[in-house]
Formats: sequence, C-alpha cells, structure tokens
Amino acid sequence: MAFEIVKERKALPLRILPVMSIMGFLLVWQFCVAPPGVEDWRVPSTLLTRPSDTVLLAIDKLTNVNPDGATLLTHVSVSMQEAFTGYLLALALGLPLGLLMGWFSTVRGLARPIFELIRPIPPIAWIPLTIFWFGIGLSGKVFIIWISGIVPCVINAFMGVQMTNPVHIQMARTYGASDWKIFTSICVPSSLPMVFGALQISLAYCWVTLVGAELLASDQGLGFLITMGRNLGRTDIVILGMVSVGLAGAFIGVIIDKIEARLLAGIRR
Repeated sequence: MAFEIVKERKALPLRILPVMSIMGFLLVWQFCVAPPGVEDWRVPSTLLTRPSDTVLLAIDKLTNVNPDGATLLTHVSVSMQEAFTGYLLALALGLPLGLLMGWFSTVRGLARPIFELIRPIPPIAWIPLTIFWFGIGLSGKVFIIWISGIVPCVINAFMGVQMTNPVHIQMARTYGASDWKIFTSICVPSSLPMVFGALQISLAYCWVTLVGAELLASDQGLGFLITMGRNLGRTDIVILGMVSVGLAGAFIGVIIDKIEARLLAGIRR
C-alpha cells in the first residue's frame, strides 16, 4: 500500500507570520542602530551595524577581496567544503556504528567504552593537537568537524535501534528470522526518525565547530572572515560573517527536512 503525504493548507495569516516576524525584527534592528557618523540615543554603528549596511557590504564583498583577501563567495565555498567533508564522513561512520552498537552486543562491548571516553571531550579541545598533526589546512578542520559530528550520529542511531518495538522483534523471531534479518528489516527502518534527527543535530554541531576552528586557525572561510572583522574593528564584517553562517546552515537544514519528509512519509512520528 502506498503512503501519501497529507498536506494541510494553512491560513494566509499563518503562512505570512514567519515573514512578518523576520521583517519586524529587521526593522527594529535598523531603527535601533544609528547610521555611521550620527550620535544620538541609539546604538552606535561602531558597536553594531545596521541590516542595510550589512546588505551593502555583502554586495560589495561579492567582487571585492579587501580587507580580508577573499570574496564572500570564496569564504562560503571554503567553509562549505570543510563542513560537508567532515559532515559526510561523520555520517558515513557514525550512523552505521550507532546502528550496529544498538543491536549487536559484541559491537557494543567493543566500541562503546572507547566512544564513552572520547564523547565528553569538547571538539575545540582537539584543535591544538590537530594543528600539530595536520596544520591549518583543509584536513585539520575536517578532522575537527568529523569529531564533532560523529557523536550525535552514534547516539541517535543507537537510541533509534533501542527504541524498536519489541513486539515486532518477537514476531520476527517467531517466524525464524535471523538477527541480521531482524536488524536490517525491522531495527533499521524503525530507527529512521532518530537517524534523521541525528542529521540535523550533527549539522548544527559541525557548523558550530567549523566556525570555532576557523576562528582559531584558518586563512579563509566564514570563521576567518569574522576574525578579520574583529581584528579590524569592523562590526559590519563580523555581522556579515555571522549572517552568512546562519543562512548557509538554515539552507542545508531545509534540504534535510525535505529529504526526511519524502523518505519518512509512511512513518508516524
């Protein structure tokens, strides 16, 4: 039987409410910050730049490499490359490991003690060693991002298998299904909602760690752009870097939501 996604039509006010919220926030922000060169009761532009000035800077940075040595698109592409490489590596190892740990006691006994020792270490704490091992290039930041992203993948996949309905497992055993058959046919499909939750959480972890790694050791990327803005006393560059990080992360999150909705159309949350 094919499952179909039931779409509910929202009322017009509910559909425009998010847009109104964002526009209202931007208008308040614009009003509360004084233009450059103006001194009044509002926040000075040296402490916080206005949204309109940030947009103008973003347009200028599309072609202008000053003062940080690269265009905005270059910074975004470098950060995307680092984040996606580490993120995909974390998914490729973390999800299978978590699923196997959730069902097979041998894998759980071998891998869980090591995982529990490494899990509490903050990813940023690995940066000094990573600089010694890999330098400040792509491989070093990918390693840091991988360390950060693999933890939620393992935990969510593990819990997804552990939450499998025991009635389904007992029924499969009654019909003579092997452990591997139960794992692939029952445990893995039932854990998919938790797995897609891991995709979102891991993405957030990877983005946070990416910016942290680039803030400490990098010569390009959005984190480096924010660092240069701080060093130069340019709040507009700092805000531009922060907004770029947020927009890129939100865009990837929307893509993951669309994929999840398609693949899990027949699974009730």
